[in-house]
Amino acid sequence: MEVEIVRSHKRRRTVSARLIKDTLLVNAPFMLPQKRLDRIIDGFKIRFEKNKLKVELKKKESLVDIAARLNERYFSNQLRINSIEYVTTQNHKFGCCNFHDGRIRISHKVGFMPRWVRDYVIIHEMAHLIEPNHSRKFWMIVCRYKLAERARGFLLAAGILQPSAPGLELPK
Repeated sequence: MEVEIVRSHKRRRTVSARLIKDTLLVNAPFMLPQKRLDRIIDGFKIRFEKNKLKVELKKKESLVDIAARLNERYFSNQLRINSIEYVTTQNHKFGCCNFHDGRIRISHKVGFMPRWVRDYVIIHEMAHLIEPNHSRKFWMIVCRYKLAERARGFLLAAGILQPSAPGLELPK
C-alpha cells in the first residue's frame, strides 16, 4: 500500500486518512513530528487492511446466508439472529454470541478455515442463543452437527485450541 502524506498549516491536532484505490492518503498537521506520524500511519494501515479483509470475506459467502441455512437445518428456523458478522478484533476466540440481543460475531480467522470448521463455529455460537452456557444441554445441541468432533479435532491439531480449553470435552 502506497502512502501519500499531505501536510497542512491549517490542521492543528488531527490526522485523517482515506484509501483511494491502493493509496493511503494521509492528511496531517504541518508541525507533527515524522516519527509520531509514522506510528499513526502504521495504525491506519492495520485498520484499512482489516477492513479490506472483512470486505473480501463478505464477498466470499454471506454469514447471514450461512446462518440461515444452518438455522433451518439444525434449529428448524427457531432462532432469531439479529446480526452475524466477521470481526477482526477477536484474536483469541473464534466467535461470541450476545444471547440477550441475538448478535453473533465471528473471528475473521474462521473465514479462512475449511467450510465445515466455520459451520461448526457458527453452530456453536447459535447454540448459545438457546443455552447461554457450556452445559450438557448446550453440548447436546452442538453435537447435532455431525462434524462437531472432527472440527474440534481440526482446531486442536492446528494448535489453535489447547486440550484443556473449555468446550473440548464432549458430553458422555
